[in-house]
Amino acid sequence: MAGEIFVDTSGFYALLVKRDEQHAIASRILHQSAGQHRRFVTSDYVLDETFTLLKARGHRRVIGAFADSVFKSKACRVEWIDSARFSATIEFFLKRLDQEWSFTDCVSFRLMTELRLHEALTKDAHFEAAGFVALLKN
Repeated sequence: MAGEIFVDTSGFYALLVKRDEQHAIASRILHQSAGQHRRFVTSDYVLDETFTLLKARGHRRVIGAFADSVFKSKACRVEWIDSARFSATIEFFLKRLDQEWSFTDCVSFRLMTELRLHEALTKDAHFEAAGFVALLKN
């Protein structure tokens, strides 16, 4: 769907943690997107990272409600990494070992390319280095 926005780990974190320096901007983007009927897209790999980050930073209490809201949401879709996507990502990752991109970053970039997404709710500068628009800036 045109106009969808990819959500990365730092985007979810900014939405969920009010003390995050990008919380207000992330919340504004969420509300604007709802008003424009734009949906969010993420991956199971990003959710894995987000759950782990929330736990590591002492926000365990929000993980269950967050997971529940994502899987019940009509505004956010989860794309799952199957064996074909995994294999394509390995190939992509191996061709870019000179970059500081994580494997999960590469999963995200491959998905965004496949789905023709241009914008990501993220603070991660790697998205801009890969040619995408990072909506949250540090």
